[in-house]
Amino acid sequence: MRNRKFSSFIFIFVLVLGIKAVSAQDTIPVISQSDSTVIDTIVIRSPLFKVRYIPRGVNLVNPKISYQNTKPLNTRFKRFRVPSFWEKINKIGLNLSEVAFVNWNAGGNSSISGIINGNFERNFKFRYIQWQNILELRYGANVQEDQKPRKTDDAIRFSSAVSFRRDTISNWYYSAKANFNTQFYSGFKYPDRENPISRFMAPGYFFFGAGTSYIPEGKKINLYISPVTLKSTFVLDQDLANNGAFGVQKAILNTDGNILQEGETKFIELGFLINHTWETTVAKNVEMKQRLSLYSDYLSSFGNVDIDWELNFNLIVNKYINANIGTHLIYDDDILFDEVKNANGIVTDRGVQRIQFKQLLGVGVAYDF
Repeated sequence: MRNRKFSSFIFIFVLVLGIKAVSAQDTIPVISQSDSTVIDTIVIRSPLFKVRYIPRGVNLVNPKISYQNTKPLNTRFKRFRVPSFWEKINKIGLNLSEVAFVNWNAGGNSSISGIINGNFERNFKFRYIQWQNILELRYGANVQEDQKPRKTDDAIRFSSAVSFRRDTISNWYYSAKANFNTQFYSGFKYPDRENPISRFMAPGYFFFGAGTSYIPEGKKINLYISPVTLKSTFVLDQDLANNGAFGVQKAILNTDGNILQEGETKFIELGFLINHTWETTVAKNVEMKQRLSLYSDYLSSFGNVDIDWELNFNLIVNKYINANIGTHLIYDDDILFDEVKNANGIVTDRGVQRIQFKQLLGVGVAYDF
């Protein structure tokens, strides 16, 4: 009897489970979208244990951030700039020399001399092309006790050269170059201050030609050779032009010294030009810069070479203080000295050519920007 009741109970239980299973098929379960997040980092935390035994020679330092020992930058922070094919140079300098006497038994005159100079360059270089532009300005004066100021240096020089090469391996370029030289202020043969011997654009020199240049990579050397160069000499002061200064055709005078025809204010030559510039470091804190120009005219005096040579040594003390030693040599067969005039003021002897030489020594300050 008991077995029948137990069998009936089992039958009913199985029947109920079957009915529930059948009824569950009537509802379709909703499929949820799976998570697409990929977890590729596993963090394992381990307990920190205090170091009990420290081996000899081990120095454990707790990291700390402190600004107490922070020092300011010695130089100004430079922000990143997009690289440019242009090189910019701006330099201004002032050289001074001075001597003073107070109750000096040996005698002497107190004096002070100064030369201010500027050098500005804008140079472009990219693969086959180079374009160099240089402007040099100088003016100097000397003041002595019981005397008026006297000029010691005066120059305006501008040059521009465009160069092209066929490939990046060669150091030889096809070049075209232009130079312009003159001065700021009138020059005198002291102590005469009434009759100037030079003025602004009297003389003024302009060179223009084409040729070839040797410009090696990584070296500040430039050798320019031009078989065809036009040289123009300007004397825009009529009094100097009438005297035939600096090679221009002088005025035509009558027997009484009166001017029949004014002198020419320009003189044109066509010749051969060699120009060489070189900058190098000859010793620690000693820089050398030299510029040499050789010119010979085809038309009137081929074989006579005009020389213009500058040699300068810059002794660098620090960023702002330096000393400069320089020489400048000029020879031009169109510039004559020791002119001879008769009682009527007529020139009887135009004079002779001479070598011009100048030497400079100064200590001063320089500023680059």
